Amino acid sequence: MKNMTSESSSLMRSAAAKKLPRRYAAEKRFKFYGKLAIFFALVFLLTLLYGTIMRGLPAFQKTQVGLDILFDPAFIAEGSHCSLPSLVNESLLKLFPDTSKEALNNFRPLISPGSCRILLERIQNHPEDKDRTLRIWLPLSDDADLFLKNSESQKSLHKYRRLNAEQMQALDKIEQKGRLKTIFNWGFFTRGDARNPEFAGIASAFAGSFYVIIIALLFAFPIGIAAALYLEEFNKRGYLSQWIEVNISNLAAVPSIVFGLLGLALFLGFFGLPRSSALAGGLTLGLMTLPTIIITSRSALAAVPKSIRYAAQGMGASDVQVVLHHVLPLAMPGILTGSIIGTARALGETAPLLMVGMMAFIGDIPHSPLDPASALPTQIFMWARNPEPGFIANAAAGIIVLLAFIIFMNMIAIILRRKFEQRW
Repeated sequence: MKNMTSESSSLMRSAAAKKLPRRYAAEKRFKFYGKLAIFFALVFLLTLLYGTIMRGLPAFQKTQVGLDILFDPAFIAEGSHCSLPSLVNESLLKLFPDTSKEALNNFRPLISPGSCRILLERIQNHPEDKDRTLRIWLPLSDDADLFLKNSESQKSLHKYRRLNAEQMQALDKIEQKGRLKTIFNWGFFTRGDARNPEFAGIASAFAGSFYVIIIALLFAFPIGIAAALYLEEFNKRGYLSQWIEVNISNLAAVPSIVFGLLGLALFLGFFGLPRSSALAGGLTLGLMTLPTIIITSRSALAAVPKSIRYAAQGMGASDVQVVLHHVLPLAMPGILTGSIIGTARALGETAPLLMVGMMAFIGDIPHSPLDPASALPTQIFMWARNPEPGFIANAAAGIIVLLAFIIFMNMIAIILRRKFEQRW
């Protein structure tokens, strides 16, 4: 009997030993597939970031040309009109004395059409400069600017051949004379939208996004926490509560365009809020974020141990005191984390803001939530659909700023969670 048992056990060990190599090989293949998936995900992520950064970097710099401008009152009427062709032709004639005035008209597109704004601001701020010749640094047009920013191999590509041969030679001569310089484009962060890409900025869109996210948090955060507290702590389980919970979960998966239609009908149509205002956009995003806040808040409340509740009740605390004095403070780190991450994600949505009209041309920075405003996603959308190469670079730069803002919001959520998190 003992021999039979030993023989059977030896057979089992031998069979198991034969299966071990295949099991080890399967485990190695599984680990390899996992590492391969992570590798491909990182490659796609780095490719996306590299393409966006390389397209957006030119927008953070601008090239200026130094021209000797004669502030002749006949050419500049203070605060009303600027005869840029006459001023530029006179200045270019000094750089190219052997060129006829008719040929200089071919060089005029190298200067940004918005340079009149700089000249008018200069003569308004310094009226003593009239009838004087001063060297003023004016921005190049977007075609000339992008041409100079690209490498020699890329300059021969068709998309950078919007300049003719004479204009390219003129840029080379101007650069040889030391009349070109590249500076950081601070105006991209201090100006609003503009007709010319070299003057366009994200200040108005950033201010609109700030108002939108504050309004969304002020609207959705208290309502979401109150709903989560009632459903998790006070609600009696029944068919009605189950129906409400299922619908909240379904609302969290509803496409954002549906919330845009709801905001259009409710806030603009019924309440009559100003179109294109940050108030309408913030309330719409607040509605979209509300289901996410309720779900994350309920999860944070459910994670608090039951022993906390039992101990508070044993000390004579009422149900409201148990929730407000003990459960809610312990769940607040998770609630804050979910709320901030959900709101930051909602900020990247474009469709709801488009439905409430936050895609208008906004050149001025909004000073209140009722002023017309745009947001970073809608501003990026408007720039991306513009065929001008300069606006494409601005759109990529806007994406970089939006990603940095969302990463900053996520970092705040992580810091708050780690600071207030308690372990049981």
